Amino acid sequence: MKSTPLDAEHQRLDAQMTDFAGWSMPLKYRGHSEEHHAVRTAAGLFDLSHMAEIAVRGPHAGAFLDHALVGEMSAIDDGRAKYSLLCNDSGYVLDDLVVYRLAAEDFLVVANASNRETVVAEFFSRSEDFDVSVTDQSDETALIAVQGPRAAEILLPLVATAQQEAVRDLKYYAIAAADVSDVSVLVARTGYTGEDGFEIYVHTDHCAHVWRALLDAGLPLGAQPAGLAARDTLRLEAGMALYGHELDSSTTPYEANLGRVVRLHKDFIGAASLRRIAEEPQQRVLVGLTGAGKRAARSGYAISSPTDRRHIGVITSGSFSPTLGHPIAMGYVDTEFSEVGTAIEVDVRGTPHEFTVAALPFYKRPRR
Repeated sequence: MKSTPLDAEHQRLDAQMTDFAGWSMPLKYRGHSEEHHAVRTAAGLFDLSHMAEIAVRGPHAGAFLDHALVGEMSAIDDGRAKYSLLCNDSGYVLDDLVVYRLAAEDFLVVANASNRETVVAEFFSRSEDFDVSVTDQSDETALIAVQGPRAAEILLPLVATAQQEAVRDLKYYAIAAADVSDVSVLVARTGYTGEDGFEIYVHTDHCAHVWRALLDAGLPLGAQPAGLAARDTLRLEAGMALYGHELDSSTTPYEANLGRVVRLHKDFIGAASLRRIAEEPQQRVLVGLTGAGKRAARSGYAISSPTDRRHIGVITSGSFSPTLGHPIAMGYVDTEFSEVGTAIEVDVRGTPHEFTVAALPFYKRPRR
């Protein structure tokens, strides 16, 4: 397994490590539930350095990304970001990613760790007719996230005084250069937990220093380092898809309720197929599910009709929700069973348990 540049910090904090997409990553530190609640009430500090960072630069950078991805990346304003999808010719999802526009001809694409090689190879292949450079910067880039209602309170005192206002006023899905604890970084106001927060892109040589500074600032305010276990239940409560679960190379954007990010008016790889798919009735669709008992539905569990026990779908992600106090899940079901309020059954280790189709997200952060 690969180790992130913060591995020594995780060992110092006695983290329980796990294999995630070929990386040794912290599963939890003090405990999953405690870390989850810390993010909802104060803040959590996450090591996301396994993610892939790809620089796309040149006169045709925007046009290339319009061609390579389903969204209109050339329309992003400087300092802003968009969520998008990389699809194949048949319209199936190869990865979901975030694209930041740093300047007119300078984009940063953040892809999933498990799909790094796929995305880089596709970008090289798709860029042949464009005046653009594609550079995989993953090995020299670390990524630290601080997420939660006190995230700004933790980060801002570490930002250079002249830059504090710009960082404090960052909009959601925006990015800016800043100095954090005297280290030059990129600070983005994005996240994967349903809470306010920041993601900090920093060179691997300086990431441990920034991690310690954030941890020292956060601990007195109730923040905790948080692992993948908490990250998973946080994103599930927020109804956010995870590649390899809700998304994969057998899934289309429309099945996953992501048709909103597809711009069919432009030409891109997969456009012809997606125009056809968009006009056809979807046979299955991704839904949220809630359970009344205590038994959680897990990935891969079968979903059936409660009237005739006919197989109608499969769970993609599921857990007991620490915030809501009951089981929640996402899964694909036959479209006729996708209406909110529909009762279904999930086979939980051989026993049928009643679940109900629910609106996503399960959790929205309160206005503060």
